[in-house]
Amino acid sequence: MNLLAAKTWSVALLCLLVVACGGSGSIQRTDSTPAESAASYNLQLGVAYMQQGNLALAQEKLERSLQQNPRDPGVHSALALLSEKLGRSAEADRYFRSARRLAPADPDIGNNYAVYLCRTRRVDEGVERFIEVARNPLYRSPEAAYTNAGVCLRGDGRIDDAAGYFARALAIRPDHAEATFQLGDLDLERGLLVEGRLLVDRFLAANNATPDLLLLGARLARAQGDRLAEERYGRRLRLEFPDAAQLRQLPGAASRNKG
Repeated sequence: MNLLAAKTWSVALLCLLVVACGGSGSIQRTDSTPAESAASYNLQLGVAYMQQGNLALAQEKLERSLQQNPRDPGVHSALALLSEKLGRSAEADRYFRSARRLAPADPDIGNNYAVYLCRTRRVDEGVERFIEVARNPLYRSPEAAYTNAGVCLRGDGRIDDAAGYFARALAIRPDHAEATFQLGDLDLERGLLVEGRLLVDRFLAANNATPDLLLLGARLARAQGDRLAEERYGRRLRLEFPDAAQLRQLPGAASRNKG
């Protein structure tokens, strides 16, 4: 998978941790039993330890949470992620499947599993799950699911199919920055420079800029030989996002830094 796809999956992983904390089992209900309350606390501790990289303590807390409330889908989702981090693929898949059995209508759990499937190169299964999530009336961001499906396909080299899903995401929400960036970057890769520039410029004219889109605009302009536009995008990136990592990727950044 290319660096762009890796970037997107890292964001999805962060979402997985948030869902694991905020799933149905971790919400403190007034009618919770003592065991459920303890399970919720241990789930939150386990996720926090996992975020810190302390996998041994994370495993201890999550396994304790599972014993206290084995029907909490959030615990199963968190254990799936931990198992993947520990290199236990079969175990991770089993936990994801059990989370889905416990909460079949939960789109966040479906999205988490789709991310896992794509990351483990089970692309067709992952895309199928993303489509399922996008069509779930409980899911508030179908454009995100279609964008993820496109990233999954792009990582597998299925460029035209990926572009179709990015376009579908933008048809739902034209101001979706990630889908705009993904499709514009794909246009640059395919040599569709005019289309890519129009896509970026249309977004920037109506929405707040992002570092990724300003960098992409500069790259597209350079590919077109439009140095004035390239400098314009670069100037905006430097002024609006002076600490952005994307500054180091601007065309000519290395020579400018030396100067």
